[in-house]
Amino acid sequence: MITPTPWLAETIWEQVYPLLPEFTVEVLPELDSTNSELMRRARSGQHSPTLLVAERQTAGRGRMGRVWQSQPGDSLTFSLSLPMSPADWSGLSLAVGLSLAESLHPDIGLKWPNDLWFQDRKLGGILVEAASMGGRSQVVVGVGLNIRPRPADGLNTLPAALTELRPDMTAPTALLSVVSPLIRALLAFERDGFAPLQRRFEARDVLKDRRVHTSDGQQGLALGVGPGGALQLQTDAGVREVHSAEISVRPFTEESST
Repeated sequence: MITPTPWLAETIWEQVYPLLPEFTVEVLPELDSTNSELMRRARSGQHSPTLLVAERQTAGRGRMGRVWQSQPGDSLTFSLSLPMSPADWSGLSLAVGLSLAESLHPDIGLKWPNDLWFQDRKLGGILVEAASMGGRSQVVVGVGLNIRPRPADGLNTLPAALTELRPDMTAPTALLSVVSPLIRALLAFERDGFAPLQRRFEARDVLKDRRVHTSDGQQGLALGVGPGGALQLQTDAGVREVHSAEISVRPFTEESST
């Protein structure tokens, strides 16, 4: 008999309730995608702040349509749905990544625009989506974290695991560590935007001062991020801003320039 995973949902709810009285926590054994489910709910008019966790995702999604594989215990996959109306959405995925990294471990780096890295390997990813219905905006923040080591089959970047940094970490304890700080970070972002977080992001920026290339063929030196969260790229033609909605970046190698 398989012992059910203790997800500490009530403890999480007690932490968040003072901030969001309508907050709910749901844990499902299997789902196609937590982001897809919360986007469906948002489009149907459900706007209550919701944390949705899936022990296993059958059709998990990453940025630019990439698949995120999720198996019980090996990964933590959850999405958070929240009504939000910031003056500027720019840099939201960076604010999410910063909150997660600061909650989990000092050695976790941030790879612009939406990945958590450890020792040049991907530890986790973020997918931010928004729905607007009847004049109301709802943001859905999806997070996938590798808890235990996983095979690198079919992956462009080798995976890292949270247990390399914190051997006692499990998916439920990781969730407990990140949810309340993440909600506080989202509420602060709605009020203040990304600019107050710029220096804290820079301290974990794994691309800064490295040569990178973009998906549209640009290449140059990553100078960090601006106050709006755009990547500052030093190219032969000068400094250009790269925005997450348009460009993805990956580490530059000499082979890629030929």
